[in-house]
Amino acid sequence: MTETAPSSQWQTFPVTPDRFKDFADVINPTRREPHCWCLSHRLRAKDIKELGGDRATVMRKLCERKNPPGVLTYRDGEPVGWCSVGPRAEIPLLAASKLIRPVDDVPVWSIICIVVRSGHRRQGVSAHLLEGAVKYAASRGAPAIEAHPVDPPGRMDTTMAFVGTKAMFELAGFRVIGTTDAVASRMPRLIMRREL
Repeated sequence: MTETAPSSQWQTFPVTPDRFKDFADVINPTRREPHCWCLSHRLRAKDIKELGGDRATVMRKLCERKNPPGVLTYRDGEPVGWCSVGPRAEIPLLAASKLIRPVDDVPVWSIICIVVRSGHRRQGVSAHLLEGAVKYAASRGAPAIEAHPVDPPGRMDTTMAFVGTKAMFELAGFRVIGTTDAVASRMPRLIMRREL
């Protein structure tokens, strides 16, 4: 069971350039260049090279786009969570995936990654983060938002936790509408959707 201090103030914002440092504090606090910077599931290596090569620079450029690549959740002014979310059509690797195919022609937004900052896990951050991602997608006219989590029998392997769990998304109002051909930690990834 997660516990949240009742006095906590929660806010979620798109990761615009002025919030890039906060994004980096959540996703890559030591600023390691080979770290994924949440690009590995969004862009091909050649796309990264064309956009500047340096992963931090490329991610900063994505934050300048009309639809920034995700949202940050803050608790009492401190950045504590990141959710990579955007229109599926604007996420080249997902749009071209042969393992995670669309189930219909609805122009969904897709959640690729969820990260809760070290020291803030199991404190209710994910619930606020997912609700913020849903509100962001809705504010941009998304008709639905999808995720591709797994349904682990116990605790999730931390190296693959970024995909999220079925239970986490069910609590956020998502429902299972299918299964992908992709796996994480040897478990099939589901297709879960929330209509907006």
